[in-house]
Amino acid sequence: MNEEKKRIVDNFGRVHNYLRISLTDRCNLRCFYCMPEDGIELMEKESIMSLEEIIELSRTFRDLGVDTIRLTGGEPLVRKNFGYLVEELAKLGVTLKITTNGIMLDKYLDLFQKIGLKKINLSLDTLDKAKSVFITKRDYFDRIWNNILKALELDMEVKLNIVLIKGVNDKEINDFIGLTKDRNLTVKFIEFMPFKGNKWDWSKGVGKQEILDTVSEKFPNVIALENPKHSTSTNFKVKGHVGSFAIVSTITNPFCDTCNRIRITADGKMKNCLFANSETDLLTPLRKGAEIQDIIVNAIKTKKYSRDGMDVKMDADHYENNRSMISIGG
Repeated sequence: MNEEKKRIVDNFGRVHNYLRISLTDRCNLRCFYCMPEDGIELMEKESIMSLEEIIELSRTFRDLGVDTIRLTGGEPLVRKNFGYLVEELAKLGVTLKITTNGIMLDKYLDLFQKIGLKKINLSLDTLDKAKSVFITKRDYFDRIWNNILKALELDMEVKLNIVLIKGVNDKEINDFIGLTKDRNLTVKFIEFMPFKGNKWDWSKGVGKQEILDTVSEKFPNVIALENPKHSTSTNFKVKGHVGSFAIVSTITNPFCDTCNRIRITADGKMKNCLFANSETDLLTPLRKGAEIQDIIVNAIKTKKYSRDGMDVKMDADHYENNRSMISIGG
């Protein structure tokens, strides 16, 4: 009798088929909510997964039932020989997605079309050029915006990731909603989340209900959409608009019940949750030629039900012992 095929299932019966892989902790932007003000200690080159190791790990996860892989960073497109990597991953037969800041997107749009990568999440926290420089510490707004338009022209499935922070970009909510009127894109509002060194304080946050109230003031015909299985966002659209909008309510309304996601950091550590302090080293045994399927399957058994066990108050001692967002992977 054949051995039952191994799957990645936690103690709550949640099957994990979605893998997020950070390719690098380097980025060509310096967004303050992601990177600590005094920077981070970058990973040593020898501790970073090679492209071949990323491909081998991805194949192992594919064999364990993963059917979706999202590439993140830092900024994934700054990774040397990125084109080779994404072509090899496309051969695995999984759905490929990417999260990027869009600066180098034009360089890879033709390749993405060739291999069938259509799902692009792009970080854009403001529509104001001067404010963009304040948030990112770099002047790339025009280039990013032009690349967004190019991706839309090619019928890519574009989502704009917007981390909302009071006093910074919360007055732009309806400006972003306006983008969906004639464009087939999704604007995704993300509640400000706590990570090591980002000076998190929920008084700076904008919650799900506040976002909906703000949108409804200007656009009264908001329609709730059916949320895809395992969705991390609640989804809506304004009646008559081509595009839609979504809200990721990690703080005010966690969506952990049906979580199917695993993260791998650029140095080959498996994280069961974005907020997890504990990590499982996959790279060391991989380099020693060890079988890692059982390591993965056993590691997921330690996953907590929600937000790595943090309560509604979001324990500072907990998240300050986590990595910074840029070294986890967006």
